Amino acid sequence: MISDPLRPTPTTTGSQARSARMAMKPAGSIPGYVDGGWWPRSGDLAAEVPELVSALELWVGIVSRVSFHLGTWGTVPRKALVQDRIVRFGGFRSMDPNTVTVIGADSRRVSLLVVPSGVPGGAARAALRSSAGHDSVATVAEILASNGITLGHRPGVAVVPGPRAASAVEQRWEADGGRIRDTD
Repeated sequence: MISDPLRPTPTTTGSQARSARMAMKPAGSIPGYVDGGWWPRSGDLAAEVPELVSALELWVGIVSRVSFHLGTWGTVPRKALVQDRIVRFGGFRSMDPNTVTVIGADSRRVSLLVVPSGVPGGAARAALRSSAGHDSVATVAEILASNGITLGHRPGVAVVPGPRAASAVEQRWEADGGRIRDTD
């Protein structure tokens, strides 16, 4: 039983135990653009997939396919042996650059927001929490932007503004009337 959607799911890759950095919407959540979020450690999809496959068995069963945006990841093989099973990879230009779709052998699927690996921990964890919110129906771009992550010129590359930029954003929000209204 997983009570905390941000709790790492332990996996074994070679002789090292690692945890998938992901969060999933709880059962019975409102459907949205994504079913959760994933924060990979690198831009190498083939290297990152083993821990993702282990972490998603509860949601999709045995993973058979991973779909991704072609411009986001480096060279990805057409298939790989993961946990003694073949996982096929499908790259598409039509997918959102910051998502992956994981499909199980019985056709169950999840769509995950992908937080680029270079995003600092605080912003990445906030984006994961937002993507896994019970009532989250925000788009991928809205989730990333609301957590201070703006996308760079290349797909999958994020830019996180420093504290000075965040302060300017807050000041603009305040100046535009972004405050809680008293209801007396």
